[in-house]
Amino acid sequence: MSDIKYTVTETGPKIEAFLNRILPLAGLNVTFDITDGETAHHTFETPDLVVRFVGLDVDLLVANKAEVMLALEHLTMEILGVPSDQHSRLCFDANDHRLLRIEELRLSAVTVADKVLTSKIAFQFNPMNSRERRIIHLALRDYKELRSESIGQGQFRHVVVLPADAPSLPEPPPQTVPFRRPGGFGGAPGPVGGDRRRGPGGPGGDRGPRRGGPPRRDRH
Repeated sequence: MSDIKYTVTETGPKIEAFLNRILPLAGLNVTFDITDGETAHHTFETPDLVVRFVGLDVDLLVANKAEVMLALEHLTMEILGVPSDQHSRLCFDANDHRLLRIEELRLSAVTVADKVLTSKIAFQFNPMNSRERRIIHLALRDYKELRSESIGQGQFRHVVVLPADAPSLPEPPPQTVPFRRPGGFGGAPGPVGGDRRRGPGGPGGDRGPRRGGPPRRDRH
């Protein structure tokens, strides 16, 4: 990991400037506090900085698996130029969502581990971001009879858990987000990506059809 250190003194003002611009544009009535990193799950996350939101609209941030908050977090990472392998260094949170999500992922990983140990059949999680895939990998690292791998591309990248001596699954062909015509009640645009927007993580789920492309695999 890079020796770059994200600090309240140097990085905090940049985050504050961006959020102070974007939050009013988004119509979100929330405030935030930027502090040095701290987490109850040091095994899974050790962020340099934590941005915590409070306010009247905080429930909107954490609705639908914190879709809005994670979008703000991703945009902030892009503005700061944080490399993808360092996204765990900054953490956005509200109502202890991050703590609860880590525990949810940990329990899902343990449940899947027991299932794969019993069935000897590989299990594929739903797509999730690199930070959540890392949590799954870390939760399974002490299972010597199992191994976990990340396969797929982009937003469809997901974790596979399989017996330690089993061959790797073939890399899935690249997927695309299907075009959805505007519509729905009141003429509002329909959702993009169908069922994939229900949220990543947790055992099971339909990941949809796949199409061909070059292989790529890593641990995260």
